Amino acid sequence: MTLRQARSAIIDAATAWRDQDPDDETRAELDRLIADAASGSPAAESELHDRFDTRLEFGTAGLRGRIEAGSNRMNRVLVAQAAAGLAGYLLSQGDRPSVVIGYDGRKNSQVFATDTAELMAGAGVRAIILPRLLPTPVLAFAVRHLGVSAGVMVTASHNPPWDNGYKVYLGGEDGGSQIVPPADGQIAAQILRVADQANVLQLPRSAEYESAGEDVLDEYVRLTAALAGHPTAPVKYVYTAMHGVGWETAHRVFLDAGFGDPVIVTKQILPDATFPTVNFPNPEEPGAMDLAFATATDVDAELVIANDPDADRLAVGIPDAQGGWQRLSGNEVGALLGWRAAERLNAAGPEGVLAASIVSSPALAAVARHYGLEYADTLTGFKWISRVPGLSYGYEEALGYLVDPDKVRDKDGISAAVEFISMVSELKADGTTLDEHRLAFTDTFGAFASAQLSIRVGDLADIPRIMDGLRATPPDSIGEVPVREIDDFADGFEQFPPSDILRIWLEDGSRVIVRPSGTEPKVKFYIDASSTDGTAVERQQKAQAAVDALTVGIRPLLA
Repeated sequence: MTLRQARSAIIDAATAWRDQDPDDETRAELDRLIADAASGSPAAESELHDRFDTRLEFGTAGLRGRIEAGSNRMNRVLVAQAAAGLAGYLLSQGDRPSVVIGYDGRKNSQVFATDTAELMAGAGVRAIILPRLLPTPVLAFAVRHLGVSAGVMVTASHNPPWDNGYKVYLGGEDGGSQIVPPADGQIAAQILRVADQANVLQLPRSAEYESAGEDVLDEYVRLTAALAGHPTAPVKYVYTAMHGVGWETAHRVFLDAGFGDPVIVTKQILPDATFPTVNFPNPEEPGAMDLAFATATDVDAELVIANDPDADRLAVGIPDAQGGWQRLSGNEVGALLGWRAAERLNAAGPEGVLAASIVSSPALAAVARHYGLEYADTLTGFKWISRVPGLSYGYEEALGYLVDPDKVRDKDGISAAVEFISMVSELKADGTTLDEHRLAFTDTFGAFASAQLSIRVGDLADIPRIMDGLRATPPDSIGEVPVREIDDFADGFEQFPPSDILRIWLEDGSRVIVRPSGTEPKVKFYIDASSTDGTAVERQQKAQAAVDALTVGIRPLLA
């Protein structure tokens, strides 16, 4: 193909897309790019190739990408294809399928949700849309509460402001969990069928979809607040919604739970799709919780509670020894909530299952052993954690916690916040501080230290290059510590399906797990070490020193 033919082909693809685009904004984007490419602009032609040479891949994480025109972006054409494809899948699975649809406060979220409802109804699927923008956990709850075949949540969670996404849950035997293989591939095939055969403007639509009643939210609030029992000591806490949709629901839950009003971070409390006070709306990112910490300092708070923009994650801030504030890691919060869950199970049985993703700290496994409870490792993502048989509690290090699996089968930052505030309240009533409780954890189970190193790549082809390089030339040591063995998940490992994961065990018992990010152009290294030697403080120091040394030792492997 000549350069002229290649230019003509990409312009034809963009023109065909534009001609079925119902969105004035993205259609105008393509008009400009097509005109510039036709006039010979290399930059415009390159941009069209970036947008149309491939398409956003529908997988177990659904869809997620930048809001722009093109098959490799999030827009109304792509969402219409996804909705029609999902409808086709649901209709192939049985009679009278149904779906509930939720959306957050990001750009186009309500538009994408309404398109989905109209297309589902037009295809013959009973469609129910939540009454307004609400957190992801409410949508996940609604799938189970309403007994529908599937759920769709329009959200990009904690991604940058210019992104949006499309997350899919399945009811029935899947119990309201996110999709996993083979369903993801079957849905993807239906989406591609629609993309290949249909102009989305010609797909049947109907306004005969339903709006969910307030009773869905009321019941979520009631069940979540009930986790608190009876708070025994008041806790002064700060809350931030990180410009997301958590506040309305979380506020109702906190009041019904008996916690009283939090001090709010006013500038971040209401939904704002531009996320003006943070560079990246993820509580894990440096600086994201600075406003919350400043507010906590001003009011002399005891605790900071932060949800990410769709409120499925929880971040916790506590005072540090220098008079400032620190964010507890996801592993620290996960271990403390796991200890709380294990004590509750022990008092009742003990029976129950604790679970965490393989990249999370080994601390929860130690808790399970101590109490004689079952423990399960899973692949990353709550689509796997939520499916563990008999699950009582699960978490992953990326600030995700599932504390009440009978209610919802996904991570839930509001339910987890209730459990954490309750724990602090009970400790306070007993005359114990959270710092003392953390030391008691170390005395009981050992010290566990973790770190994460991410390598961001400019070219996605660099990710397999890094992974293939580690497989071709596996390290004999990391820093000063010899490697004992390496588990390669590429062809499946033990109970796990094939996955692009390497787990490196070192002679001192520490480990390093390497995997590509599922949502960003990164390779991630998860580093864990533990110690049961000496006092609680000495254990913590030894575990942290081992993690610090491994973090330094990893970098030469990537040179």
